[in-house]
Amino acid sequence: MHYPHRISKVKRARKIGFRARMKTKNGRKMINNKRRAGRKVQVV
Repeated sequence: MHYPHRISKVKRARKIGFRARMKTKNGRKMINNKRRAGRKVQVV
């Protein structure tokens, strides 16, 4: 049986978490686009 690859929650958060998104210009753009679309911003 295939066992899925499990990445640690800390590593995942550091890579694609809210703060990781806010560090880059494009990440901020993505978050603002979600906000503009009326979504709750829940990254990770």
